[in-house]
Amino acid sequence: MKVYDGSSQTEQSQDADPERVKVGIAEYDVTADGAVLTTSGLGSCIGLALYDPETGTAGLVHVMLPSADDMEDGNDAKFADTGTDLLVEKMEAAGANITRLEAKIAGGSDMLDFSESGSGIGDRNIAQVRETLDDYGIPIVGEDVGGDHGRSLRLEAETGDLVVKSANSENTRL
Repeated sequence: MKVYDGSSQTEQSQDADPERVKVGIAEYDVTADGAVLTTSGLGSCIGLALYDPETGTAGLVHVMLPSADDMEDGNDAKFADTGTDLLVEKMEAAGANITRLEAKIAGGSDMLDFSESGSGIGDRNIAQVRETLDDYGIPIVGEDVGGDHGRSLRLEAETGDLVVKSANSENTRL
């Protein structure tokens, strides 16, 4: 997993299963070797998975907030706009071609009702990820967003499948 200081940590399974890599909040990782990327704790946060079906390159970012504008946090993975930019950049560096990238998104729940003060963080995160992906011309081919429940994700780099485990329903495979 990419951590704030730029170092990398991974966990290797003891058997023949693919490597599992945990992606924390405001973190990302990219794999070209068939690892399984996971993240949990998605409430209003968004998990964005990108996949290049020709090279098998897969990436996952767990973003917290819509925009890095006017923020003095140097962690690009924290924000929907700069986190999407960062993941696209790292995917290309790992051998993916931007013209083949497919996106899947999950999260963006409205865990607390703040509807009187406008749209919630979850809705704004969803809108920002969609807008940034559209700027790149990357299609969203699957999504499980909104609602009022948490989610955990598993991105299977062998197939590009994104498995969404929701607090209120059975697993969904995007």
